[in-house]
Amino acid sequence: MAEFTLELNDDQKQVRDWLHGFAADVIRPAASEWDEREETPWPVIQEAAKVGIYSLDFYAQQFFDPTGLGIPMALEELFWGDAGIALSIVGTGLAAVGVLANGTEEQIGTWIPQMYGDVDDVKVAAFCSSEPDAGSDVASMRTRAVYDQAKDEWVLNGTKTWATNGGIAGVHVVVAVVDAELGSKGHASFIVPPNTPGLSQGQKFKKHGIRASHTAEVVLEDVRVPGHCLLGGKEKLDQRLARARESAASGGERVKNAAMATFEASRPAVGAMAVGTARAAYEVALDYAKTRTQFGRPIIDNQGVAFQLADMRTQIDAARPLVWRASWMATTGKPFTSAEGSMSKLYASETAKKVTAQAVQILGGNGFTREYPVERMHRDAAIYTIFEGTSEIQRLVIARTLSGMPIR
Repeated sequence: MAEFTLELNDDQKQVRDWLHGFAADVIRPAASEWDEREETPWPVIQEAAKVGIYSLDFYAQQFFDPTGLGIPMALEELFWGDAGIALSIVGTGLAAVGVLANGTEEQIGTWIPQMYGDVDDVKVAAFCSSEPDAGSDVASMRTRAVYDQAKDEWVLNGTKTWATNGGIAGVHVVVAVVDAELGSKGHASFIVPPNTPGLSQGQKFKKHGIRASHTAEVVLEDVRVPGHCLLGGKEKLDQRLARARESAASGGERVKNAAMATFEASRPAVGAMAVGTARAAYEVALDYAKTRTQFGRPIIDNQGVAFQLADMRTQIDAARPLVWRASWMATTGKPFTSAEGSMSKLYASETAKKVTAQAVQILGGNGFTREYPVERMHRDAAIYTIFEGTSEIQRLVIARTLSGMPIR
């Protein structure tokens, strides 16, 4: 088992520097254009595919890094480049992880390659979980999946929202209710193959930030998928539902807490994204403060500016170890006894909001214009305290974990 460390090894440093170069040379120059266009940056995704960043192999290598630092290191560098474009590049990974976590070996081998396509024909995938009335409250999910035994097909009906790549994806991974009486334990995940009748894109959202990333509703109207598109298979689902019914009958809460561990393990990734955005804004503000002259001296000579920069760097350097610790714990199987995953996401996301706001303030009027990137970074940072569980939900999870109360 790998020991926790804050020092990257030589191989990790090489990957970090390679990603940083791509972010600096390819992502950043395109960031403003695609933010204004509010469209998926297909040319940038294709460039990422050409060099091997947008690929299953690359993310698998980082995911299976025994130190747990591969994914957070990669995400920080890409999101340092630009959050909207980076999310377009890594968004397919949300669906891929859903298949890796729940699918059979055959399903993994069949569907994940289709999610990415190839260099000449790049594809994206979408993970569809949230609904108009079921965001943080996953137990309120209404999308239903009903098994048609005669045809060995599942019939899906409902509306998903906030789906990254929703509607433009080839493969959609959809979470649906198969047993409403079991709440969140009665959910299952399904592959909806490309061009399946009944699936359509609903509203495309015009967002405050991360505007280069496509976010939309996904509407499912009598969508029929073959039985083999149930992730994990029906036998495994039936066994899991039976255990959940037994637990519910005996008043067992521990099963619900175990389910929450899945979300805990994924939250450090969002924390890494937030660290990347915060670091980018801090660096712009630092350079500006060293070169901007007022009253005959650089503004960094003013204590009010200097102290802000000191706080910004301190908060960033405190957020990163929290993210790395949680990522290492998830990789090595250490239990999140104090909700360390939520801690990392909470602190890093709040840091990104605060640091980007301070960067705008340091740049003054220039920071409020789109001529400087901190305005965009500030808008992008707002999402980190919202998706993958709001800051309020993170605090609730942390408090209930520390107190021993059940997490519903």
